[in-house]
Amino acid sequence: MADQEKEPITIKKYANRRLYNTGTSTYVTLEDLAAMVKAGEDFVVYDAKTGDDITRSVLAQIIFEQENKEGQSLLPITFLRQLIRFYGDSMQMLVPRYLEQSIDTFTKEQGKFREQMAQAFGAGGFGAMEDQVRRNMEMFEKAFAMFSPFARGEKTAAGRGGAGGDDIDELKRQLSEMQKRLDKMGGG
Repeated sequence: MADQEKEPITIKKYANRRLYNTGTSTYVTLEDLAAMVKAGEDFVVYDAKTGDDITRSVLAQIIFEQENKEGQSLLPITFLRQLIRFYGDSMQMLVPRYLEQSIDTFTKEQGKFREQMAQAFGAGGFGAMEDQVRRNMEMFEKAFAMFSPFARGEKTAAGRGGAGGDDIDELKRQLSEMQKRLDKMGGG
């Protein structure tokens, strides 16, 4: 059965604010539900007493929790203010569909961007790029130390047995490799 045909997991919310996953017969937290969303698992939340579907308010609560975490904020203040202005406005009916289409387009473009990064930098993606930049900085510092022995208190290349020439060649090789990667990324 395809994922789209699967029935959503049922979560019940009790008066004591506890959330119960009927699929696993366990209590869950908002953090658990956030992880389920990130994993692509679909669920609905019902009030255990009334049977009302409260999925929207629980998802909004998850967003509220995420927004309050340090460094996790996604929603700019101007966006939140404008969104509040749409409540009760004649445009209110158009906003949900517009936001759905916008986030769908953004998600598709994000997927394409990730694929391009993976192709440009291999399976490591940004991590590989960060490693390359770190190695290049180390090589640059070594090369700089050869020309300015007093800058960091390091010996000159001659004082180290002349190994500095190899460092420069390695730096040139790495810079050439990075340029090739950037050319591929720009042309792809």
